[in-house]
Amino acid sequence: MFDVLIYLFETYIHTASGMQVDQDKLTDDLTSVGFERKDICNALGWLEKLAFMQETNALPYTSCQKPHLIRIYAYEEVMRLDSTCRGYLLFLEQIQVLTPETREMVIDRVMALDAEQLDLEDVEWVVLMVLFNVPGHEYAYKQMEALLFEYNDGYLN
Repeated sequence: MFDVLIYLFETYIHTASGMQVDQDKLTDDLTSVGFERKDICNALGWLEKLAFMQETNALPYTSCQKPHLIRIYAYEEVMRLDSTCRGYLLFLEQIQVLTPETREMVIDRVMALDAEQLDLEDVEWVVLMVLFNVPGHEYAYKQMEALLFEYNDGYLN
């Protein structure tokens, strides 16, 4: 599923038309590239949930954030996100690339991936996807892109 998400992100990020709206055609195109239908459906569901989160502001637990509060991770989150990943999310929040809301969206979308444990590069991809898909965070997306691509000859860390 994660490979499908990365493929979609890399393929459609710079196209003028954006992602195709016709889900059947998109599924057929992805199948012809070599992805399995199950992974495609899971990836599209992952993207739909991201769209739902930003459209409905379905993050009631972030409404009373105070600057001095810190995010406490649940056991399941700690098992999936090592200390490097959690520290990186904190760093991104401290430099205001992530807000409490987008941080929670990133954590939610990371937890929805079909991998037992993720490395920092996986989390960086999810951050990019979330910031790209949430209106009003264009500057944060550009900051994140600069952090990842500026000094690496165009490659993600």
